[in-house]
Parts: sequence; structure tokens; C-alpha cells
Amino acid sequence: MIGKYDITSVKARQILDSRGNPTVECDVYCGKGFGRASVPSGVSTGSHEAKELRDGYKDYNGLGVLKAVENTMLIGQKLIGQDVRDQSGIDRTSKDMDGTPDRSNLGSNALLAVSIAANKAAASAKEAMVFEHIGHIFTHAEPVYATPVPFFNVINGGAHAGNKLDIQEFMLVPKAKTFSEALRISTETYHALKKVIAKKYGAEATNVGDEGGFAPPLKKTEEALKLLQSAVRKAGHTKQISFALDCAANHFHKNGKYRLDGKTMAPEKLIKYYTKLVDDYPIVSIEDPFHEDDYPSFTALTKAIGDRIQIVGDDLFVSQESRVRQGISEQAGNCVLLKPNQVGTITDAFQTAQLANQSNFGVMISHRSGETCDDFIADLAVGMGCKQIKAGAPCRGERLAKYNELLRIEEVGIEHVEWFR
Repeated sequence: MIGKYDITSVKARQILDSRGNPTVECDVYCGKGFGRASVPSGVSTGSHEAKELRDGYKDYNGLGVLKAVENTMLIGQKLIGQDVRDQSGIDRTSKDMDGTPDRSNLGSNALLAVSIAANKAAASAKEAMVFEHIGHIFTHAEPVYATPVPFFNVINGGAHAGNKLDIQEFMLVPKAKTFSEALRISTETYHALKKVIAKKYGAEATNVGDEGGFAPPLKKTEEALKLLQSAVRKAGHTKQISFALDCAANHFHKNGKYRLDGKTMAPEKLIKYYTKLVDDYPIVSIEDPFHEDDYPSFTALTKAIGDRIQIVGDDLFVSQESRVRQGISEQAGNCVLLKPNQVGTITDAFQTAQLANQSNFGVMISHRSGETCDDFIADLAVGMGCKQIKAGAPCRGERLAKYNELLRIEEVGIEHVEWFR
């Protein structure tokens, strides 16, 4: 007899992500539940993150994922009859089948598709919201839920744009009493920014990039920050909106030095530069200010201004527990950017977040630049009690899917994190 939580079948297929590139979608069925998940992909990736599997054939310019789809179904065959609520057991089965530390055999995209779909199927069988199911398996106790502070990427540079900005993302960070208010004031500021850019650079400068942000023809960091200031004033939200940067410094690092805003800087000089930006603008968070292996500079910056702002590691940590442990030991930063596809399973993401929580490091749940309309990370942020989420601009369907899910979660009485520090 099939129990309500017994996995009965797993199906997978190749679909397209927001950049028009193939990705894996997986369906997990159990006796009384169903879950579907699709996996994102990044373009600005850290060298230490888990490896997605691509076919390398002529089709889709070598980016097809039919091998990963096949591997997803192989994992599924092994899971038939397993209790869908056993997240750690499901993920352990996948990892044992893969047998590599970087998920390069079966592909992190295959493992994560199964992991998330099974999680959703378990919630479905329990007749629970996904964030509720996540909360109970993450804490093993009575969880405390809250909608996170959203970080909206509204001006793009670096690998995300065709302009000459070195810093990759300029973000709006709203301070509000509810998530719906945070979304409203940020969206109003986003539209004000569009008008400011159009007036100064022309309508052609308001086309949006992969994450919904604008990429006007800027060259210097402060040009972008001043545009944000103008937009905030125009929208009337000066007291409610702060800024955040994702520097993605891997892209302007060479031979131990950094080429930023037309200047070559040693790490010590770059620390002074970041400190001045924080002095002059309402910046509350800086992500990846240094190269992915430059732990000493992260430590020095954290010592210099870590009591004033958040120093986030993305390429530095790539959501890996071992790299976060080193960061904690060296006090390199004070927040972990958590991207499930960097580790390949929900269980691994849980372990990284738990380590960060135990060490008083913040955790920010993040999307990728190549996204799908899967809204899972919204539930993940609420279920894990993460106080921050980064899902792009308030624009494009695959970004809004996450924000709209948070609006639905708010409807069931979940309060908002008024501030994240």
C-alpha cells in the first residue's frame, strides 16, 4: 500500500530560463502530494561553487542540460518509496550517487531540482505552505517567521551590463513596517529612477538587463550613487531607502590589485575608498568587495567598517560550509549570501545557514541572474528566518515571482523584519 508521503515517481525535462538558456525542471510525486522545481544559473560565478552539468553539444550553443535531466531521473528512480519528508535522506541519496565534492558528476542542477521538488511535494502532502514545512525541518522546533528585507538591483555594471561601471550591482534597500510597503516604496523609486535616467541619457538608456536593473552609460561608481540619490528624492523616500553594492570584485582584480574607476589600487587603498563611499552615501551593505580568495582584505574591511555596515561574501563563501567556517575564523565579513545552486541541495544550504546563525553572521537568500519563475527562494527565506532576500529589480516576471510570493505569505499574518541589523 502506498503511503501519503511515499515518493511514487520523479519526472524531469529541459526548459528555458530567463536568459533563454536551458535549465532543469523536476516533478516529484508522492502518495498525496506534488512538487515542481526549476533551477537557476549564474553568469557571475565563483570558481569554488558546485558545478552545473551542461551537454556541450551543438544544440543551444552547448548549453543544453539533457544529461542533467537524465541524471535527475536516475536519482528519482533511486528515491521511489522513500518518505518525501526526509529531506536529509533524499539529499544524501543524491550526493552519494554523485560521489564528488563539487557535484560535477551528476551536476548540481540535477541534484537541486530533485531536492527542491521533493521539498515542495512534502509540503503539499502535509497540506502546509512551503515556508512552514521548511521552518519545521530547518529548526526542528517552533520556527519564528518573518518576511525579509528585499534588496533591489536597479543599476547594473560589471558582468551584468555593457557600460563601463566596474561595480556590478547598485541596490535599493527599503526600511518599512511591512513587506508590501517595502515593495511599494522601492517600486516607486525604481520608476523615478527610470525617469531620471531617461531625462539625462535618453529613453534608450532605460532598457533593462538580466535582473531588471538599468545600465545607463556610466563610468564611475559615484555617478551611479548620485543617480540613486536623485531617484530617491524624486520619489519622496529619502528617509526610507538606503543603498547596497555588489562589487563582484573578481572582475576587476588582477595580480593582487584592483582596477576600479580608472585607478589601480592595492587592497589597503581600496579599503579607504569603500570607507569614503560609506561616509558619503547611505550605504548599508557591500557584497564581494574583494577577490574570492582575498580573505585578509575582507577581514581588514570588516575590522574597519564592519560595525557600521554589512560585509557580504558571495564568491568568497559560495554558500559552502567549509569556506564560511574559514570566514568566521578570520572574521572575514559578517554575512553569507546563500544561493542553493552553489551547493546543490537544500540540506547543504541549511547547514551553511545554521553555521552562520550560530556565529552571528547574517544570511541573505539570493537569486541568480539566469532565473526561472520558480518562487521557492521566497519561501526559503521566510522558512529559515533569513532577514534579507536579493531577487533583482521590481521588474521582469521571474524576479516578481519571488516578491509576489512574499506578498501572499504576508497575507497569512507573517510580520516583516523592519531592519536587518
